[in-house]
Amino acid sequence: MSEVAERKTAKDPRVEAAISHWAPRFVINGVPLTDFEEVTAGCDRWEDWCAAWSARGAIHEELGNQALKDGYKLSAGEHLTRAAVCYHFGKFLFVNDLEQMKQAHKKAVECRNKALPLLDPPGERVAIPYEGKQLYGNLRKPKGIAKPPVVVMCMGLDSTKEEMDDYENRFLKRGIATLAFDGPGQGEAEYDFAICPEYETRRALPRSTSASRRASRCRALTSARRASRAAPSSTSRRSACAPRAPTWKRRARSRCASR
Repeated sequence: MSEVAERKTAKDPRVEAAISHWAPRFVINGVPLTDFEEVTAGCDRWEDWCAAWSARGAIHEELGNQALKDGYKLSAGEHLTRAAVCYHFGKFLFVNDLEQMKQAHKKAVECRNKALPLLDPPGERVAIPYEGKQLYGNLRKPKGIAKPPVVVMCMGLDSTKEEMDDYENRFLKRGIATLAFDGPGQGEAEYDFAICPEYETRRALPRSTSASRRASRCRALTSARRASRAAPSSTSRRSACAPRAPTWKRRARSRCASR
């Protein structure tokens, strides 16, 4: 009997893995520790993960809307930002129900966009033209600096701009503006583009030109690698294919030889 009860209360291994691996990331990116503990404690099946986090996101969203209605703009912005990150982590890797995932993602973007003008300092949504469509980002500038330096925050494989609030604030406090954006195949752009590892090199280039340049770079790299593998023909004569040692290495050898 006890074995049956234990099987009924056991968590899905996927949920256990998510809890053990993701806790620090969730908390540092804006999920209150209490929320993390309560939501994960009540979620036993991976199939319920997105719904559980979306329900918690809805609580923060309602708190944000109420604060905005009452005139507490900063509190509203912070609640809406928490709502966005809860919705985001609900859809995070939740690929077994795409419709549910898309809905949670839509709410994450909606809440963060609503929060941006209410934050301190405020932010704005920007659109970046890319291959006939657009990539979207959040731009925030520190107060009192006309032309601040800008750090461009490129997302990791499964990250999105909606989880960057904590990192943005670290730079903003130090007088640095932030531009967090979703690259091709990431965040809002995951529905329009495939993942592309070198999208920064394709700006304003036609596909044919871009492909040609990538092919040229590949050929050049291949030639360089082959040359680097070629050994000198003798100790007294350097092979034409062998790469020349960096200047600092040659100088170091000269100093050693003269001693």
